[in-house]
Amino acid sequence: MPRSVLDENHIHPAIRERVAGLHSTIVQEVQAAVRQHPVVVVGMAQNPFVRKARKALDAAGIPFHYLSYGSYLSEWRRRNALKMWTGWPTFPMVFVKGTLIGGSEELAKSMASGELQRLLA
Repeated sequence: MPRSVLDENHIHPAIRERVAGLHSTIVQEVQAAVRQHPVVVVGMAQNPFVRKARKALDAAGIPFHYLSYGSYLSEWRRRNALKMWTGWPTFPMVFVKGTLIGGSEELAKSMASGELQRLLA
């Protein structure tokens, strides 16, 4: 089932550019990292799930690129653009070879099942 996104035809022409450009630099930065690195973890300071994902990758010897955006009290508006772009509601956001695989829990499951290793092969 495709994710619902408001069709551009239902956004008034006077605000389309503003909607399209709102915090677009953070999305572009993540897109560039995802193109350049096999594994990308997008997170924020003070989040225990982000730490858990990074530790799991480190323990498995899987190199990754980490992008950190603020903390619980800062940069939440910018991070919200990432949530709207991906549809993923929480951090971390873990990308493997350009595909969002989920967060910390999904990463752990894919590591345990061997799926992550297959994706990286």
